[in-house]
Amino acid sequence: MQIRAGDTFDPRVVALLDHHVAAARAQTAPGSAHALDLAGLRASDVAFWTGWDGETLVVTGALKTLSATHGEVKSMHTLQTTRRRGFGREMLRHIISEARARGLTRLSLETGSWDYFKPAHALYQAHGFVLCGPFEGYVEDRNSLFLTLDLSGR
Repeated sequence: MQIRAGDTFDPRVVALLDHHVAAARAQTAPGSAHALDLAGLRASDVAFWTGWDGETLVVTGALKTLSATHGEVKSMHTLQTTRRRGFGREMLRHIISEARARGLTRLSLETGSWDYFKPAHALYQAHGFVLCGPFEGYVEDRNSLFLTLDLSGR
């Protein structure tokens, strides 16, 4: 898989992101979906990447800078027909590596708590993310699961 800086104007990227947001919102209670839209991905505090298998877009992922030491994983989504082939794992490892390269010491995320999101929970936990409380403006929500990863090396 080749990881590239994400082009939020590429129609293939727009289509996959539209699907990601629609699917996440369909699986989440109203008011509990926190997926970034295209404008959010274009913000100066967000780095966005796409993963390609040849010319097929297979995965997206983003890193939002919350502070000089804290980042958030956003917009992780793997094309349904290419799941369980390691593309999501590769993108997550890329985001973790980028976070470390930027000097971040903590990487967090919010995801849904429902069964639909269980594969994502397993992926994050396999990479060392542990449960935590709400962070950076999020509030306690039974429909959300909050995870964090200590990058400080302690």
